[in-house]
Amino acid sequence: MKSTEAEYQEIIQHCQDLFTKKNKDYGTSWRILRIPSITDQIFIKAQRIRTIQEKGVQKVNDDISGEFIGIINYCVMALIQVELGTDKGEIGADELTSLYNTQVNEVKELLFNKNHDYGEAWRDMRVSSMTDIILMKLLRIKQIEDNEGFTLVSEGVKSGYQDIINYSVFCLIKSNSLHTN
Repeated sequence: MKSTEAEYQEIIQHCQDLFTKKNKDYGTSWRILRIPSITDQIFIKAQRIRTIQEKGVQKVNDDISGEFIGIINYCVMALIQVELGTDKGEIGADELTSLYNTQVNEVKELLFNKNHDYGEAWRDMRVSSMTDIILMKLLRIKQIEDNEGFTLVSEGVKSGYQDIINYSVFCLIKSNSLHTN
């Protein structure tokens, strides 16, 4: 079995490759989206995953692993938007790669700090439980957005997006969707 770091990096690289290709097709048109719109896109993907898990059947051929990849990339978009602010301006390919790498490196560092303290407990979790946690974190983010970003004791939307990325990576590792083992 590969190490968590190797599995994580393989999945993130796959996500970034797709992100880069879509950027070549569409440019950074997503920059026009406000943060709540990105949150809603992530919510739609997570809700679809949960519905398929509950029903045990799907009618659209897009596989669940593609939805987790989409969640990861939308979370990176949200983190970039949080950092840069909503803007309609295009971002060049090199700058976008740098922004993507900055965000995923910060998320990866968070993962390994938490993994140290929790002893990779996620490996014993069910993918369906992690899907529920993703949805819960999205509902929390939506509440923070509805409160105009104000929190009393919570970390805020950035940490929510970071956790969602990590849970999505865990789901892909656990389901072996990208054949990382």
